[in-house]
Amino acid sequence: MGEPGTGAIRQVLAVDIGGTSSRFGHFTVDADGCLGLVSTVWLPTRQAGSFEALLAQLPGAGFCLDLREADAAVFAVPGAVVGRRVHFANIGWTLDLDRLAEVFGLSRSACVNDFLAQAHGCLLLGEAAEPVLPGAMDAGLVRAVVGAGTGLGHAALVPLAGGGVLALPSEAGQAAFSFTGAEETAYGDYLCRQTGEGYARADSVVSGSGLVHLHRFLTGEERAAADIGAGLTPDSPTTALFARFYGRAVRQYVLGLVAAGGVYVSGGVAAKNPLVVSHPEFAREFYDSPTYGHLLRTVAVRLVRDERAGLFGAARLARDLLTEHS
Repeated sequence: MGEPGTGAIRQVLAVDIGGTSSRFGHFTVDADGCLGLVSTVWLPTRQAGSFEALLAQLPGAGFCLDLREADAAVFAVPGAVVGRRVHFANIGWTLDLDRLAEVFGLSRSACVNDFLAQAHGCLLLGEAAEPVLPGAMDAGLVRAVVGAGTGLGHAALVPLAGGGVLALPSEAGQAAFSFTGAEETAYGDYLCRQTGEGYARADSVVSGSGLVHLHRFLTGEERAAADIGAGLTPDSPTTALFARFYGRAVRQYVLGLVAAGGVYVSGGVAAKNPLVVSHPEFAREFYDSPTYGHLLRTVAVRLVRDERAGLFGAARLARDLLTEHS
């Protein structure tokens, strides 16, 4: 799973922070650069008051890696990453890499956007992805990674002229979501009232919270996203409209990138509820382009249901940190 390297077995910490769950992985990197997963721990994100407090809970949760023994660490976090001090989106936390080096001894570390890590994870786990729409994944063309969880994440996989792939993060989920027709427009207005925002962001539409808002709008019921997902059926109006919105979001990103090489759909919403991308409304909306429908019908869409994708991606990046400092 990795490029050749040198030296003894190294220990890396991979962390994937989500709005609901935070995943921690202990990986090894052998002399050939191959990654091995030793153990994982998942913790509820909001049970801690800060990121440092969450890290401090790891020994009590049975995590087998002493953080001071980690040769490298990569933290995948929601939001734009600029510099060594990062404010999370959707979570009122700050991650300071210099502070983590001081408190936990994590001197060789990096912070990346969570969907950049998802993109790297798809490079490792993509072969096991489930077909959603037909077509061939083409590593020689741009590929897209899109996924609904607490928000709507985006990333791009861009082939390099000399070989290899460049993964690029995106904050496309912050863009305004487009609605069409009377029912959708009414829902857009409702969503603005519920969120107090001047326009509906894709993050608020195609996400766990978006599923809650949509179901409440259509039925009047107040239910948690997990409960709604467990009750989705092919003939449910909530399923149909959410699948339509998901297909639209993926189509818009594919066209924005000209991602003719294919799409990986990841994230917890579709992983737990694959019906939201297998429903006919997803395909109908994805293909609905007056100018590029013919192109879209050649684009493969694959579902990555392994919710460890972000962890594997963070581990891949941590391995790269070892290479850079060897």
